[in-house]
Amino acid sequence: MADKQQASTDDQTAAKAATTKPDSTTESAEKAAPKKPKLFKKVATAAEVDELKRKASDFEDKYLRAEAEVQNMQARFQKEQATLIKYDGQQLAKDVLPVIDNLERALAVEAADEAGQQLKKGVQMTYDHLEDALKRNHVTEIEAIGKTFDPTLHQAVQSVPAEDGQAAETVVKVLQKGYQLKDRVLRPAMVVVAQ
Repeated sequence: MADKQQASTDDQTAAKAATTKPDSTTESAEKAAPKKPKLFKKVATAAEVDELKRKASDFEDKYLRAEAEVQNMQARFQKEQATLIKYDGQQLAKDVLPVIDNLERALAVEAADEAGQQLKKGVQMTYDHLEDALKRNHVTEIEAIGKTFDPTLHQAVQSVPAEDGQAAETVVKVLQKGYQLKDRVLRPAMVVVAQ
């Protein structure tokens, strides 16, 4: 009987082990997995929802304004860069204009002897090269004689009565040539205007 009791006790232990085995794996799985904290859902009131919507709208408005400002700054920068490139060399051209004036004055002097003729020829060559360099860099002379007076291109120094065949407000004499770089006036032409 002791053997029967021993056998039944062994059977009971084996049965318990079989039934508890799945439980032990689930327990170890539960122990390995992190425990999820219990979250309490807070229900937002209508006022809080409206406040959050207003804040979101404010942030969106600020973002859109900042983005528009950045785009405007980029456009302004590109425009300034284009202007700088377009009128590059403006100061140099302005500084060269008095040299052209002096060369023209030197060419206006009559040379009587051979040495004077040679000197005048050298001045003419220098003048031609300088004038050609200015034209290649888009510095051109402002046409004035016979043209209608334009205060954006001409500076009236003197006025004279109109003679036969001359229209009023017409340029009759140029005292100093004017020049422009592309479409920008470097120096207006100093002129005499018929009235």
